[in-house]
Parts: sequence; C-alpha cells; structure tokens
Amino acid sequence: KKQDPSFTYEVIVVNDGSKDQTAKVAKEYCKKYGSDKVRVISLEKNQGKGGAVRMGVFSSRGKTILMADADGATKFADIEKVEEGLKNLRPWPEGMAISCGSRAHLEKDSIAKRSYFRTLLMYGFHFLVWFLCVKEIRDTQCGFKLLTRQAALQTFSNLHIERWAFDVELLYIAQRLKIPIAEVAVNWTEIEGSKLVPFWSWLQMGRDLLFIRLRYMTGAWKLEAKKM
Repeated sequence: KKQDPSFTYEVIVVNDGSKDQTAKVAKEYCKKYGSDKVRVISLEKNQGKGGAVRMGVFSSRGKTILMADADGATKFADIEKVEEGLKNLRPWPEGMAISCGSRAHLEKDSIAKRSYFRTLLMYGFHFLVWFLCVKEIRDTQCGFKLLTRQAALQTFSNLHIERWAFDVELLYIAQRLKIPIAEVAVNWTEIEGSKLVPFWSWLQMGRDLLFIRLRYMTGAWKLEAKKM
C-alpha cells in the first residue's frame, strides 16, 4: 500500500465459535484500521476449519484470496512467494489458478523432532492422500494458499468436508476441474497449542479421505461449474 497507493486489501478474521478472546482482539484491530480494512466474522457454533475458511472466502471481495492460519506459523511476508507461484501458472484457464504454500522441504527436519508414532501417522496420512485423492501435491495441509477469485468460488462452492481434511477435498476438486496448481516452499514454524490430537485427528481425517473418494466416485457428491 505504501509503494502503490492504488493497491487495495482487506483482512478477514473468522472466529470459529471459540471461547477465548479471539473476537475481542480482532475487533480492536477493526476499530484501529477501519472495517473496510479489517473485518471480523464470528460464528456462533463451531463449524470446523473448512467451514470457517469457506465463510471467509465467500465474504471476501478481492481478486485474489489468501487463506492463512491465525497462529502465524507461516509469515505473511511469504505471500510474495505464493504470488510468484500464481504468476508462473499463467495463462490461467477462465481466470482460475491456485498457489499452495508447502512445508515438504522441511520434512526431514520435522521427522527428527517427532516421535516414531507421529512420523508413522504422518506417512500413513500422506499415503492415503496420494492413493485416494491428490497425487501431485506433496503438502496438502499447509494452511497458506493463494487462489484467484474464480478458483476460490468454484472450489469452495463444491466443498463438503468442513473439518481438517477440507484442504484435500479442495485440491481434489481443483484437479477434477483442471485448475492449475503450483506448490511453493514457504517458511514454517511449529506453534504450540495445536488442536490436533494425533491419533483421533488422523483417524477422522483418514475417514474423510475415504468419504471424498467414494462419494465422488459413486456420484453422491457431484461437481458443478458455478456461473461467475
């Protein structure tokens, strides 16, 4: 904004029914910068990460939409990296493209810090993602993705999964709709306070992956190209 006065932006904070001070802190930023720059959406009932991100996407007004976790595991400075990934995908078919931040390059270091059990769960999840849904993307779960508006509307309009595995369905839909996808290495820091309980969360995510594959294969879930 300082470099280009014509540049416009907005930050949307989606509070997914949390009981802490998330909404209060976010509203302070809203007062400080104005509601045209910072908006807060508070969901009365927890809808899951996928449901919360979808609400933010449908409330957004930008030509490109960045989804990012509020814990700051990936710094906003890395937006330049995913922007470059998006740019390299041109020409975009029907204005659609997605650039995914990726932690795959950090995998060896993270394995050294993880327990054998957590490493086993991680590899098991990666295998299920590859076998059932998405083959070309090494890190589907990094919460730092940049989408063109058209790509965001087409993918999120078809989204069914509202919990942790929503990223996989999002990319599965994108591949089915032949939306070009880039995977770009970004910096990432482990933040304390994860809501994931290793075994049960991975079990739920594995079940959701199976649902994604079976329900699209059987036609229970259908892909529809939305009119812009």
